[in-house]
Amino acid sequence: MKNMRLDWLARSGYGARGIVFLLVAGLATFSSFGSGKADTKSALDVLLSQWLGKVWLALIALGLLGFVAWRLAQSLANADGHDDSFKSYIIRAALFGSAVTYLGLSFYAFQNVLGVGLDRGGGEHSLAAWAMSQPFGPYIAGAIGVGFLLGGIVTALKGITRSFERYLDLRQSQPLLMICVYGLVSRGAVFAIIGILFCYAAIKVDPSQAGSMSDALTWIRKLPFGPLLYLVIAVGLAAFGIYNLVEARYRRVKVPSMADLRVDLQKLHR
Repeated sequence: MKNMRLDWLARSGYGARGIVFLLVAGLATFSSFGSGKADTKSALDVLLSQWLGKVWLALIALGLLGFVAWRLAQSLANADGHDDSFKSYIIRAALFGSAVTYLGLSFYAFQNVLGVGLDRGGGEHSLAAWAMSQPFGPYIAGAIGVGFLLGGIVTALKGITRSFERYLDLRQSQPLLMICVYGLVSRGAVFAIIGILFCYAAIKVDPSQAGSMSDALTWIRKLPFGPLLYLVIAVGLAAFGIYNLVEARYRRVKVPSMADLRVDLQKLHR
């Protein structure tokens, strides 16, 4: 029963994240012809405005909570069975950061459903402002930026090396696998740009310089051949959404045993 519960939480979570990124990709594509923001919160706002929007948004919020539970199982309980290397602990730390991020997005969705306490500010700008208000704030903001940058590189490499395949029961479906690669590389590129913008904000000691996903896409559009690159990344975010739907269907979900969890906790206390 526990196995089935975690399996359902993980798959519903991947499905919810996939839908969010398909919406983000749609916003990014349409904003290339006009104005508008293309980020996860804006995607949820758009969903709310649709027929039965609150119902769909509540389901997405519940799915994202399932994704948070799965990320916690991956990071704290080592559900993916990582070894004791430094690289593995970095990956697990990133997974824990992902849990925190999607917990915030889930709460935002629930706030939209209930219509109370809405925070429509940019999450990255708020995070940068908080970091810089702390002692040694610019260094903290810079460290966050480096974390985003490394996360983007790791995500892109996950696609390029196709290391994600070892977690999927997906055999000989090359077109679908190539879509997953495209999505991961595109998501990694956006993550890396957010990291660069964060580092720039830390250097300037100006939280407003920190970038969201929408800011990263705007930055891409200003590059040489920017409109073309923008469209490539926008379609890539749709591919990342499809990648999550693939994970929802084909991901191997392993339930960590209590014995494994105790061993991990003992290691942390040493």
